[in-house]
Order: sequence, then C-alpha cells, then structure tokens
Amino acid sequence: MTPETDLIRLLEEVGFVPDRDVLEIRAELLQFEELLVKWQRIQNLVSRETLNEFWHRHVFDSLQISSLIKRSVRRVMDIGSGGGFPAIPLAIALKGRGIEFHLIEANKRKAAFLKTVSRQLDLGLWVHGCRVEQVDPGDLGQVDLITSRATASLQQLLGLSYPFWSKNTCALFHKGVEYRLELEDSGAKWVFNVISVPSKTDDSGVILDISRLQLKSG
Repeated sequence: MTPETDLIRLLEEVGFVPDRDVLEIRAELLQFEELLVKWQRIQNLVSRETLNEFWHRHVFDSLQISSLIKRSVRRVMDIGSGGGFPAIPLAIALKGRGIEFHLIEANKRKAAFLKTVSRQLDLGLWVHGCRVEQVDPGDLGQVDLITSRATASLQQLLGLSYPFWSKNTCALFHKGVEYRLELEDSGAKWVFNVISVPSKTDDSGVILDISRLQLKSG
C-alpha cells in the first residue's frame, strides 16, 4: 500500500473526517518526512531503527488521536515534542480549524527543527525551546488539550501538566504495555477521569483520555 492509501485507511479506521483534502495532508506529511530525514543526519530526532517506519510507527500513531480531539479545542500543548510527534501530524491534519499548537521541547536543536518544519509547512506553531516547568501558564492562557508521546511516566506527566489544567482541560497521552501500573501509581496522588482507548498501532498500547484532574486531598 502507498502512504496515500494507508492514510485514507487510517483516517477511516479512527473515524476522523478531515476538513482538508487528504492529498494535501499527504503532501505536507511527505514534506515533513523529507525534513526529518535531512535533520536526522545531525540530530537524533527519532530512533534510527524506526526511521524507515515513518508512516506507521510515527505518523499513524500520532494521527490515531485526531478523532478524539473535540471541535471546541482551540489551544493544544504538547509536552516533550522531540521530533514532532504527535503534534506536527496533528497540526497538519487539523490545519484550518484555528487551533494554536504549543510545542514544548528543551533540546535546542530539536526545537530548531520544529521551528523549521512550522515555517516551511506554514503551520504557525509556537515552539518553546525550554522545559515545561519554565513555561508560564499565564503566558499560554487557557489550554484545552495536552498531548505527549513517549516522554515520561503518567505520574510525571500529570505533575508537569497540572499548572496548565482547568476544569475544561483534557489530555491524550500515548502509553504502552505498562499503562495499568502507571494508572495505579498515579492514583496515589491524583484523582481524574480516564478512558483507555486501544491503540491502532500497538496491540499492547493505549491512548489515555484524561479529564477532571485534581490533586488528592490530604
């Protein structure tokens, strides 16, 4: 199958109907792939073992959460953006919806890569070249959605994201086989609603759809 037919199949599988032509989305994803391969020579953006699995391992894994993003979302914060997953495929697929993407990446070279992709693909991303602890929640404003993929444990992610949380904020976190243990560990400190959505790309993985995050009292 070609990336185009695979992309159409994936979007159908997750129930996402893009506002844009799929061919336009595919073309920009191919541009993204070209830039990733070029920059990978000087900066390890993704695991070298997965570079040849760009579409399935990275793009499709990112886009599977597209149908879980509410139409009301206007500001997304991605923690530990690295090579741009899931934020950049999502920004490409959702271009035109008026969503403001804030990518948090402490590694300066990776942040420079993200800025280059944003500029060349006209994505209008806000790239913060620092740790999330250094970002002032007041400067960002209301965050509707928080994403993260392969960055930290769930308990760490909840702690890092909590300053940006409001009653309407939710999170979509990619998690692997240890997600049940991570949920159990997080329950010692946090109270939240969670829906575990089976991953379309990893039989042992899930997307954790989290809302109503609060610190446990006492």
